Amino acid sequence: MKKILFGLLFIAGIGLFVAYRLFFSASVKLDEKSRLIYIHTGWNYGQVEQMLSDKHIIRHPLGFKLFSKYKKYNDAVIPGRYRIMNGMSNAELVNMLVKGKQEPVNISLHNIIFKGDLAGILGSKMESDSAAVMASLNNSPFLKQFGITPTNALVIFIPGTYKMYWTDSPEMFITQMDSNYKKFWTPENRAKAAKAGLSPLQVTILASIVQAEQCRYMDEKPIIAGLYINRLRIGMPLQSDPTLVYARGDFSIKRVREGDKQQDSPYNTYKHTGLPPGPINMPEPSSLEAVLNYNANDYLYMCAEADSSGKHHFSKTLDEQNKYAAKYRQYLNKMKIER
Repeated sequence: MKKILFGLLFIAGIGLFVAYRLFFSASVKLDEKSRLIYIHTGWNYGQVEQMLSDKHIIRHPLGFKLFSKYKKYNDAVIPGRYRIMNGMSNAELVNMLVKGKQEPVNISLHNIIFKGDLAGILGSKMESDSAAVMASLNNSPFLKQFGITPTNALVIFIPGTYKMYWTDSPEMFITQMDSNYKKFWTPENRAKAAKAGLSPLQVTILASIVQAEQCRYMDEKPIIAGLYINRLRIGMPLQSDPTLVYARGDFSIKRVREGDKQQDSPYNTYKHTGLPPGPINMPEPSSLEAVLNYNANDYLYMCAEADSSGKHHFSKTLDEQNKYAAKYRQYLNKMKIER
């Protein structure tokens, strides 16, 4: 009887040892500390197992298969971007996949001018490609719920770094950005916009122009914002060179010529009064704040100083402006800057 009992205990011990080796011992083997794996939408268990096998990630494939069956992972594969750690057990790996514990993706949005730029960034960070992102940014019925159109869709995107999941759809990210946009537009900021005679949309469009003036000096931004608000109030064309550059789409231009001012474009602020139909970039929070806290001045004109400092002269009269403009043209000619 004792021999039988000892034999059973021995077999049970062997079974526990095998189970431990298969399920709970270090099974993931990597040459580095960790590695990202991507499980695509629509994949079944067989495809996940094949991917792990092709990458030679698991030391005990049988243990992964058996524990997956035990946890019913075979029936509910959750797509995503997962970080697996060297030395993980099959149990730890399967539990992570069963619970869908993805690692978030950091999306950094800065220096964006066109929707295509945004689509390219998002398409490189999510399962959906840039074409799918662009389709969402051009989907009028979808954008309508946020009070925007394909023309001005960038207004709800405030530059910064955001977290999302690789499997999030473009629509989900746009919805997240709208939520962030609404947080920026506090009652206080809305009151400031109204005092300037602008809607939140108009603030963003004007902020994009202020930003495009390439102010190297932060203290100039509120002054430029005040100058443009003065022009808007009296119905004077904004006459902003950056809007002409945007309309042409050639950002290598350093000198705007008379021919550029004849462009047939709604973004030609020499031909059309008021603001253009959409932003000409994705303005940083500092540019939005510059418009909301604009400098109440009497300026109507500005001209870059005749050097490479990036500073501006601000003028109240056209005569004064013409003097500064003549000096600046002489500087450009001297530096042989044609375009």
